Amino acid sequence: MQLGSLQEVIDRYIHDGQSVALEGFTHLIPFAAGHEILRQKKRDLHLIRMTPDLIYDQLIGAGCARALTFSWGGNPGVGSLHRLRDAVENDWPRRLTIHEHSHAGMAVAYTAGAARLPFGMLRGYVGTDLSGVNAQIVTVLHAQAADRHGNILIRGIVGAQKEAALAATTLIVTVEEIVESLEAPMNAIVLPHWVVTAIAEVPTGAYPSYAHGYYARDNAFYLAWDKIARDRDRFTAWITKHVLCSRDHAEFLEILAEAA
Repeated sequence: MQLGSLQEVIDRYIHDGQSVALEGFTHLIPFAAGHEILRQKKRDLHLIRMTPDLIYDQLIGAGCARALTFSWGGNPGVGSLHRLRDAVENDWPRRLTIHEHSHAGMAVAYTAGAARLPFGMLRGYVGTDLSGVNAQIVTVLHAQAADRHGNILIRGIVGAQKEAALAATTLIVTVEEIVESLEAPMNAIVLPHWVVTAIAEVPTGAYPSYAHGYYARDNAFYLAWDKIARDRDRFTAWITKHVLCSRDHAEFLEILAEAA
């Protein structure tokens, strides 16, 4: 297990053409890791996620993705993902192949991958055109904490993070902090160190989503994103100034604060 900076971890373990799942559900969405993928200009990625939201909109709009496997996509509580929609409808900035599944289908696929099975079984696709299995190579998560041994603590609302972690051959985790002892509460998830490939300590790494017990969701950001993402030029200017021209997640937050 490697403990390093986010720049080092993304550079070493995420490569052009890979299948990558940046999972999170309502909170603990790995925005900092996604932005580092943008800064390093990774290309031709097959993005996978049960519920892609703003970070996937940004990755798609910046031309990082060739394909998307998902079961729901949108700006939660606001509306559409306009960069995703533009890519699907108009091939901008490039053609995007989409693989649509149900939530149940994505969950079964992750669970099958976690068990190292070639596919999962369910009856829900009978009579539909929702079929096919897509393997993933890398999963990226954000979590509250890691201990010195590399064990990962996830608490609060969880989606398919555990299954996505176990399904991958490479697991990258950004965390709010590294602690001596996790002291996991009831109903928490602890991912053991032997399934973790690399860890980067990135405080507020889930912003603008939230990390239970650390900071709240920035609802204003999600509302503002709707207007930013509607226009190609405005999106390009925003992503260039705030992400591509920032050194890291800390400077990204500084630039946002200056503009507020």
